[in-house]
Amino acid sequence: MKKLSKRIFNTEWKRLAWFLSVVMLGGAFLPGCLFHRKRHKDLAAAVNPGDQPDKILYEKATNEITHGRFDVGRLTLQTMINTYPDSEYLAKAKLAIADSYYDQGGVSGLTQSEAEYKDFITFFPTASEAPMAQYRVGMAHFRMMAKADRDQSEAHLAEAELKEFLLKYPEDPLTIRAKARLRETQEVLAEGEFETANFYQMRGAYRAARGRYREIIEKYPNFSGGDQALFGMGQTLEHLKIPKEAAPYYASLVRDFPLSPHVDEAKARLVALGQPVPKPTKATLARAQADATRLRSKSMLEKLSMAMAGTPDTSATLRGPVGLHRGQASGVELAKGAPNAPSSPNASIIAQPVGDSSLGSGKADEPKPENSNQGAGAGASNTTSAKESAAKPEENKVTPSTNQAAPQAQENKTNSSANQTSAKAGEGDSKSAAQDQSGTPASTKKKGKFHIFKKIIPF
Repeated sequence: MKKLSKRIFNTEWKRLAWFLSVVMLGGAFLPGCLFHRKRHKDLAAAVNPGDQPDKILYEKATNEITHGRFDVGRLTLQTMINTYPDSEYLAKAKLAIADSYYDQGGVSGLTQSEAEYKDFITFFPTASEAPMAQYRVGMAHFRMMAKADRDQSEAHLAEAELKEFLLKYPEDPLTIRAKARLRETQEVLAEGEFETANFYQMRGAYRAARGRYREIIEKYPNFSGGDQALFGMGQTLEHLKIPKEAAPYYASLVRDFPLSPHVDEAKARLVALGQPVPKPTKATLARAQADATRLRSKSMLEKLSMAMAGTPDTSATLRGPVGLHRGQASGVELAKGAPNAPSSPNASIIAQPVGDSSLGSGKADEPKPENSNQGAGAGASNTTSAKESAAKPEENKVTPSTNQAAPQAQENKTNSSANQTSAKAGEGDSKSAAQDQSGTPASTKKKGKFHIFKKIIPF
């Protein structure tokens, strides 16, 4: 009896264990099955009988992109564009392809998104989505931007594209966000320039440091370390023995950064230089206090996380107006072909055709032989002129603007050589000097083997 009861107990226990294991496995796999069913339900876009094929393809593609299958969605959109080039969804399809690359992220995705957005702006410049496309071009470079001590190519491109957006679409609602991102981009650029300027100053290269400090002060007025840049500029100019030029920078530090730790020293330098000490306005003081309060509110954990992150820290960016002036383009903008880029020194020169009447021999003031001079004398004169033209071909290729200046310069040169010859030869060479003063070129003189004796012994 005991054995039977024990066997029944073991059997029931095994059944219970088996049931519990089934329940646990069902609880583990049931959510996945439900999610899988829901996902298939979402992907199965509703198709109405009256929908056009291009609309069906567009909706399926956007549904794929929404669920993270970017390659399938882009392939479907490209199929729609190639099959229905006149579709009303053409602009939306091209924009959806660019958005898919932008949402995918990464260096390759963001780089490709820039090309797609540029393509969209080229084909649909008046579309309502064009401002968003231009803004995302700048944001693509902004997201690839490195820290201040690294390569700043992406930061320069982000600055150029965001400025382009603000110049082309000043009334767009995205302007506020674009200005904020532009200030953050300029904060990173200014920080990189500031580190370089400090390095030059520590090494004693004050001229190089002066150029860096000036660029920060002029191009990045919202730099959080603007007070340090102004103070460094003043110190650099004093090291260069031009303290009078340092006074405006000290005054700007005292006026625009009233809470800076360098204010007292800047005031002392102004007093030593005999310059008046300015006072900050109430608005400037209030803004400085607000910025200081905002920076103090950052916790130690936030500072540590930003220091360890791979992206630049832009939390210290000051608020203020954004300058959109187009200065000298950077190397990156020149390589990209920016509209404000100066012309290259190696640019090709386009030659313009010149008429036959404008081409002269460069000897307009020379006396022409008279018609009565014929025979051997005229022939010799013509032969001499031909030899001169062959000996000096560059004189025959004078541009019209220099046709008047060349004879005068030749005449002055001839006169000066004639005067020197007169001084050396004396009275015996007065005839030769007279001929030189009459305009005869020096190359027409006969220079034989004993031409030195001809100057001493007149013939």
